Amino acid sequence: MMYRAFAAAVLFALPLAAGAQEAPKEAPKEAPAAAPEAQKPEPDRQHASAAKLAGLIRFVGESCQEVRPDYERFKAVVAAMGVDIDAISKGELLMRSMSYTEAYRKNVDESCRKAAELFGEKGTSIPGLVLRKAS
Repeated sequence: MMYRAFAAAVLFALPLAAGAQEAPKEAPKEAPAAAPEAQKPEPDRQHASAAKLAGLIRFVGESCQEVRPDYERFKAVVAAMGVDIDAISKGELLMRSMSYTEAYRKNVDESCRKAAELFGEKGTSIPGLVLRKAS
């Protein structure tokens, strides 16, 4: 019986001892490739804000009865953000700005009121971006 216990201990310990002598396996040197979507950089915050403003300006120009956009002020604001106006006129930023325009159209009256409040002559966000229409 004693021999069986000894034999079992030796058989159990041999694989452990052999494993301890092996060199540790190194982790792969290179990380697995990320999904294509993760590799595509998102537009930075300034570009995203410029796209949002472009959507607002488009909405105000097309849908608001009492206010109109000041396109020159809009171009100056976008330039001050460090964004080229052409960058928001094509590609993904154009699509993003159009999605904002559609979102504003869901409640035209409220969106026009909010645009005047935030971007009107005395706006709390960017004053002078939206102007009252002459009566």
